[in-house]
Amino acid sequence: MDTAEDRQRWLSLLNRATREQLDAAWEALPLPHPDYILLKRPETGLVMAQGRAGGDGRRFNLGEISVTRAVAGLGEFIGQGYVLGRDHRRAELVAVFDALLQAGRHRDHIVTQLLEPVRKSLHLRAEEDRRKADATRVEFFTLARESQ
Repeated sequence: MDTAEDRQRWLSLLNRATREQLDAAWEALPLPHPDYILLKRPETGLVMAQGRAGGDGRRFNLGEISVTRAVAGLGEFIGQGYVLGRDHRRAELVAVFDALLQAGRHRDHIVTQLLEPVRKSLHLRAEEDRRKADATRVEFFTLARESQ
């Protein structure tokens, strides 16, 4: 039985997956593809993004961002997909993969063909960002004068 934390982890990765990664994983699923129904067709709306001064200070409204959502049904399982931007197919695939993972169908395939590659690409991107930041880091120091 999957816990809420398990689902949060895979949804976090699914939401960060690119359209190409989702399409490739869908095409690589064993045929026939699972039959699912869209309980809520993909729709795009705006969400207010909030920030915090210094990361933990007072909240402030940063601005509106586009979010697309979809809900897919696979038997008794209901998958949800929320993605930044306006890509309807991406939101639909996230919802379908969420439902498949809840059902346990094709779990090994989804983990190896989709979730692990997404995790690795996010790790590589973070390492690259860290490397770029380190390359521009300036170390400040002071020289103490000897007393006369």
